[in-house]
Amino acid sequence: MQQFFFEFKSFFKKGDMVLLLLCLITSAFGCVVLASATSAPKFNGNARYLIIQLAAVAMGVLMYAIMSSIDVETMSEYRNLLVAFNFVVLLMLIPFGTDNNTGNRSWLDIPGLPFMIQPAEICKITFIVILASVMNSHQNRISSVPSVFHMLFHLALLFGLNMALSKDLGVSLIFVFIFIGMAFGGGVNLLWFALAIGLIAVGSPVIWPHLAQHQRNRIMVLFDPTVDPQGINERFHYKINLQSLTGGGLTGQGLFNGNRTQGGNLFAQHTDYIFSSIGEELGFAGCLLVMLLEFAIIARCIYVGIKCQDYQRRLICYGAASALIFQVMINVGMCIGAMPVIGLTLPLISYGGSSVVTIYAMLGLVSGVHARPESQSHERYVQPYRQYR
Repeated sequence: MQQFFFEFKSFFKKGDMVLLLLCLITSAFGCVVLASATSAPKFNGNARYLIIQLAAVAMGVLMYAIMSSIDVETMSEYRNLLVAFNFVVLLMLIPFGTDNNTGNRSWLDIPGLPFMIQPAEICKITFIVILASVMNSHQNRISSVPSVFHMLFHLALLFGLNMALSKDLGVSLIFVFIFIGMAFGGGVNLLWFALAIGLIAVGSPVIWPHLAQHQRNRIMVLFDPTVDPQGINERFHYKINLQSLTGGGLTGQGLFNGNRTQGGNLFAQHTDYIFSSIGEELGFAGCLLVMLLEFAIIARCIYVGIKCQDYQRRLICYGAASALIFQVMINVGMCIGAMPVIGLTLPLISYGGSSVVTIYAMLGLVSGVHARPESQSHERYVQPYRQYR
């Protein structure tokens, strides 16, 4: 605990201020476009959304500093407790779970709390630490069957539990992409990836009939023009999103002036489809700025990982970058009609307190790697010098 307070006091000297600055610039831009997206009459005033988002950013910065001050090795020593923590948090969905108008029971509505919590977002952080710890323990035989199965066990445990309790495929798939990114960055043999692709190809025809009809339609609408040709069901959101995204041209119609955004015709324009709202009001230039900000954050995470010589710490950075890459890819892909609708927010841009705070906390792990790029275990276990008679 004494070491934590020492690190916390030196946060501004040792933490990754470049990464924090990039996050704050992205959040500031997000608050501006959020204010515009929620100014439509259907929101009945945007002050509440903006206040909650600003409070989440402030809490996120605090969590960034806290997570930056905790040594990764200290957290990995309590790996089993982190696994138990994930179980407890997700199991709370049974008594307190709600869908928050999303169709997925993935939110905790705890009596007395003025806000709701998405537990899978929290588990995203702990999963990165758990997987990095597991891979570090198998570092010298990372591609062996026991090593890969140990990694897969933790993925299946978290993915299966979250799917069983929340039915939220979008957030569950983030765990899969984190696993892929960390396994690739950690040096797992490419034959395992080829085997996984083969199993997916063989298993898809078996899984396909068990999907709900609306889930199959969300996938088929990307390839089959005969699915909802009138654009009144599954294709409806794709059509409106593309019209909004392309309706702004190069520089957009202007903040607070988007036809569909201000008319309230764009679904989830402050959360899942805020990228389409940006395209309508700020045009291609606004969309490009968002992509540059997101990928600057991702590039910084990868850069910190590459510069770090410690295997476990490097994996932490790759895990955070993988989570962000997946969210950006899916969110933007949904808006341009290239990805199925699975409901993921655009990091630090979309409205959502849980998402903002957990992203800052996750990036705080990267800042901690920047502050302590090498193992400090000797400082905790080597006995101090004593004089004896």
